Amino acid sequence: MPQPRTATNLDGLAALVTRADAGDSHAKDALFAALYEELHQLAQVHIHRGGGNVTLGATTLLHEAYLDIAQRSALAFADRNRFLSYASRAMRTLVIDYVRQRGAQKRGGELTFTTLSDQHGPPDAAPDLDRLDAALGELGAIDGGLAELVDLKFFCGFSFGEIAAMRAISERTVQRDWAKARALLHQMLSDD
Repeated sequence: MPQPRTATNLDGLAALVTRADAGDSHAKDALFAALYEELHQLAQVHIHRGGGNVTLGATTLLHEAYLDIAQRSALAFADRNRFLSYASRAMRTLVIDYVRQRGAQKRGGELTFTTLSDQHGPPDAAPDLDRLDAALGELGAIDGGLAELVDLKFFCGFSFGEIAAMRAISERTVQRDWAKARALLHQMLSDD
């Protein structure tokens, strides 16, 4: 069971973030360990959003994301929320790559034998994830703040209040931006 966030815990996390930001690899490891439960919950969300084609476990996804983050030496995280946001984006990318690879294997990248009942299984989720990823990239080119908001709200699960505090703006502004981001994404996804 995760510990509640007390002022002492938050001060310790802030110190870890500062040390990790300065390039201390031990601090990056300690930060990962301190946020493990939250990161594991993020991994579960990503697997759930990936549809039925994601057979990865949350722990495997979390560890793959950690390996991806650990090998990047020039990363800087201003605070806990930025670290969680980056980890969430890394997990989303890993899920999309995983689903793409599985789709490629189904289309002849690997010899497989199927039965008639296998061919009538759930639809392939790769195109949906690909379209979402492309739409988020397009949204990021138009307005990077809106794309980040989608990551924070949809993938990381932060509340409007938490995002408002993180960005030092009103909660109502975050809600308006969320409505704008959703409308743009809906338009981008329906244009295909």
